[in-house]
Amino acid sequence: MALAISLGRRNLGQTSPNPSVGCVIVKNGVIVGRGCTAQTGRPHAETQALNQAGSKAKGATAYITLEPCSHEGKTPPCAHALVEAGIKRTVIAVLDPDERVNGQGISILEAAGIEVQVGVLEEQASLDHSGFFFTQIKSRPFVTLKLAASIDGKIATKEGDSKWITGASARHFVHNMRRQHDAIMVGSGTVISDDPSLNVRDLGECLQPARVILSSKLQIPEKSNLGKTVHEQPVWIFHSIDAPEERKKSWLEKGAQLFECPVDNFGISIKDVLQKLASKGITRLFCEGGGKLAASLIRSNYVDQIVTFHGGLTIGADGLPSIHDLGISSLTEAKRWRLDHTHSFGAEVLNIWHSVEKNSEN
Repeated sequence: MALAISLGRRNLGQTSPNPSVGCVIVKNGVIVGRGCTAQTGRPHAETQALNQAGSKAKGATAYITLEPCSHEGKTPPCAHALVEAGIKRTVIAVLDPDERVNGQGISILEAAGIEVQVGVLEEQASLDHSGFFFTQIKSRPFVTLKLAASIDGKIATKEGDSKWITGASARHFVHNMRRQHDAIMVGSGTVISDDPSLNVRDLGECLQPARVILSSKLQIPEKSNLGKTVHEQPVWIFHSIDAPEERKKSWLEKGAQLFECPVDNFGISIKDVLQKLASKGITRLFCEGGGKLAASLIRSNYVDQIVTFHGGLTIGADGLPSIHDLGISSLTEAKRWRLDHTHSFGAEVLNIWHSVEKNSEN
């Protein structure tokens, strides 16, 4: 199952709106087939593993990170494919909450006399499939917030200079994380100050993530890198109802997609943005900046994972904070996070944190 999970991770961020599943088929202690969900979501992992195994699949055991699908779509149900191949036993990490499946895949297998075991490495598989689960259960994507800051938690000097707080190795890791998400989101301030491209570079061929910009008044410059490359990689701009009509027309003519959203006390409604992204098939969202957006996400309780990079430099109190005002007056109000992973890149340190609190509503 650990191998199946590692296979599924290969295409995280490349299979939207489908989950990236891993499958390993074993017979007499020998791996005879393996597969992961292909880019764009098809063929499924089970199909690829069964094709590789061929006739050796008969009497074998299939290790799968997610319950096999049981509904007719663009391809036949994987549960039926496992039955027809003569699989004797299936080991499944986690059930599929999709109402079209949700135990029905297992029922098909058991009705055919196949032994089924569920729950092996369930926690690891659930984290990898959380984006897919969230769109099914919460109508929003899994949200990762990335913060690149100095030792003292600043993302730029008082003049806005932020290149580069982290080194080349850390930035390469960030590109890999971008690849593992369906979309990248930033605020208009980041676009104006940094003019980012928000693409994946130096990792070979991959599906580029959609670029999501929150800009209430559509004040981002059309001559920015985003404007110049709108036909190469999707640009989705979320704005308020009173955004200037001429700005809407201009960005639409360039090829961007525009989404009108309500405004709350913190700006554009994060809840509405996330729901709209889920409806567009976005299951995993990577948020890169800046401090205002980070504060809005945390205040709204929509951050599931925080990835922090701390560079080996100090900027001082007059630098720009990585997270803006959260309105906290007591530590009892502060949201708690669990440290799951630490890694060093020379002078930089990477930490991956997950939310301690379980919030079924968000």
